[in-house]
Amino acid sequence: MSFDAANAADAGARREDLLSTLEVIEEQPLAERATAYAALHDELARRLDAGPRDGSA
Repeated sequence: MSFDAANAADAGARREDLLSTLEVIEEQPLAERATAYAALHDELARRLDAGPRDGSA
């Protein structure tokens, strides 16, 4: 498997994980949903902050 194909497969797996997480959140009562979305936001923000920088910013 090429590097690009491996990256695409990894991105696809992360997308499926995110969709599964969103489905679980949507099944929860409204008050719990708000807390779960806030936690997901925090997790995604941490991932973005920890990700590679391209130097153009």
